[in-house]
Amino acid sequence: MNNFWIIFFHTYLNKLKSKSFIITTILSVVLMLLLTNIHHIIDLFNHNDGKEKVAVLDDTGQLYRPFKQQMKTINHKMILIQYKGSEKEAEAAVRKGSYDAMIQLSFTKQQQPKAVAKAKSIADSELFTNLEQGMQQLKTMAAAAKLHLTPEQLQKFYEPVSFKKSALEKNAKTEEQLNQARGIVYVLLFVIYFSVIMYSNMIAMEVATEKTSRVMEILISSVSPIKQMFAKILGIGCLSLTQLAVFLGVGYYSLKSNMEFFKGGFFDVFGFNEIPAATIMYAVIFFILGYFLYATLAAFLGSLVSRIEDVQQMITPMTMLVVAGFMIAMFGLSKPDAPFITITSYIPFFTPMIMFLRVGMLSIPAWQAIIGIAILAATIAFLAIFGAKVYRGGVLMYGKSNSYKDIKKALQLTKNE
Repeated sequence: MNNFWIIFFHTYLNKLKSKSFIITTILSVVLMLLLTNIHHIIDLFNHNDGKEKVAVLDDTGQLYRPFKQQMKTINHKMILIQYKGSEKEAEAAVRKGSYDAMIQLSFTKQQQPKAVAKAKSIADSELFTNLEQGMQQLKTMAAAAKLHLTPEQLQKFYEPVSFKKSALEKNAKTEEQLNQARGIVYVLLFVIYFSVIMYSNMIAMEVATEKTSRVMEILISSVSPIKQMFAKILGIGCLSLTQLAVFLGVGYYSLKSNMEFFKGGFFDVFGFNEIPAATIMYAVIFFILGYFLYATLAAFLGSLVSRIEDVQQMITPMTMLVVAGFMIAMFGLSKPDAPFITITSYIPFFTPMIMFLRVGMLSIPAWQAIIGIAILAATIAFLAIFGAKVYRGGVLMYGKSNSYKDIKKALQLTKNE
């Protein structure tokens, strides 16, 4: 058993100290910090503290004040300045950078407000959308005034229809709970997806690299191939948990530090302020089981190749399984109770993501989640036994090996030992 721990710690520490791991971790942490502090970065490069200056040419002499009033409710950061010069002078001021845009207000033949907005380019869609919304509200007010509608009557046109949704199923989640669960599940699905792909590939590459350098020939003389396989799986598993702990720790601290900016909107609607403990528990369970499922598969597929160049070709079908599970889960975010989602959640290679989706989005009976976990555990056990046999013979195979027919050769070598 001492040999097992030697390989385990060697795999873990060797990868932990590798330049690629350190650089990847640092770059990922920097990217995470940039994303969670994006508002500070935007403000740093914005002139006028992010406030946009718009020159307003009012040909009517009547629309500037009501238009400015409407724009305050749409975008309070936008600065509207009544421009007294000509249209050409206003255009020159925009080109010079004195204003971000200009808007010329006038009346149609039917005495309805109309506008022409100009800027250096029309790439800033938000600016033009805000100005268009302001003009739309101004037009609505003008039309209401012609029809002699009171503010109370006008408000009735904008009142949303009374429409309530209710679930008949017992313990079904409310719309608010579903929206919160959807955001949490969406993020955690990405974590599971990328982690499984990245660390499974790492195991396959580790095995292939050792075979290429002929280190395997030395190892198998003192340590059984089965111990080697599981030591590598556990070693890289601990490595993945170490890296994820760094990411989650930095991400959590950074989000907490910037919660005032993220308060409301996306983070409130999608429930990132309150993550249920059960969802986190299931995320950890399905992440670990998903990792071991694909890690075991990757280990014995990696043992079949003798050249690093052949690794990607050999593990491509495994990667496609992960991608397929992720794509099904993305579809399931909008229809988590679809029969197709329910059925695929019991297919072991899809279970880590799709069963997690169901337990996160729906109030399913606990026995369904337990069955999913049991199926995963049984599949991992089968792959561990079968994979160990393939691995044991695969590590002794050299030469060009990039076909699944080599599994039979590996099993034959195991029997002949």
